[in-house]
Amino acid sequence: MQFGVCTGIENAEIARSAGFAFVEPTVRSLHSGKDFSVIQTLHAAAGLPTPTFNVFVPGELKITGPEVDLAKLQIYVAESLRRVKAVGGELVVFGSGGARNIPDGFSRDAAWQQLIDFLGMTADECDKSGVAIAIEPLNRKESNVINSVAEGVKLAKAVDRPSIRVLADLYHMEEDAEPTDTVVANAAWLTHVHVADSGRLSPGTGTYPYAKFFHYLKSTGYSGRIAVECKWQDFEVEAGPAVAFLRKVWDKAG
Repeated sequence: MQFGVCTGIENAEIARSAGFAFVEPTVRSLHSGKDFSVIQTLHAAAGLPTPTFNVFVPGELKITGPEVDLAKLQIYVAESLRRVKAVGGELVVFGSGGARNIPDGFSRDAAWQQLIDFLGMTADECDKSGVAIAIEPLNRKESNVINSVAEGVKLAKAVDRPSIRVLADLYHMEEDAEPTDTVVANAAWLTHVHVADSGRLSPGTGTYPYAKFFHYLKSTGYSGRIAVECKWQDFEVEAGPAVAFLRKVWDKAG
């Protein structure tokens, strides 16, 4: 199993030394204002690959509600996926709560169709770039739509494109008391996994049911990657123990 970490490319050497196999930066970091050739050079020299990216759509680019501009979204998505591909990316995580949250008073049915339309357009751009999308369910404190793995799968099925898959995030699942065995019921759609521990701190520091979660993942033959997305108190100090914990639990999971 490949374990990675959601962090900036500037932390790749610390991540590599700790034992992580990849880093997962933000799509926003590819739009930092620097000349893109400079960003490409940073990635090439990083020492770890960046097969996955998160923080896809900025909050000011609305995906649901009366302010949606699909043409503007398409320009952003096309350029983002082009840049992701150019630095070795294969998969983009679609969380983007600020962009997808349904405005108060707006029709949920209309918003759901807007999500389908957005992901359909994104799938067209995925076909051109070769990059895929993982829908990320977010807990109810962070988003008012797509709050469970099952709901993410429902949306992916509605879009019905090979490039649109689903992510399972142990933190969001635990926050909303979502059963860990949902990864079994929805295994065919899972392409990526995020993990943290109690309080969204680093793996191994809390009480999240890692043994059970990894057991269910293993039982499905899950072959994607697992990335830590958490709040680090001291990344350089905590990264190594976090990787060691994940490997130990994964190896012991039946």
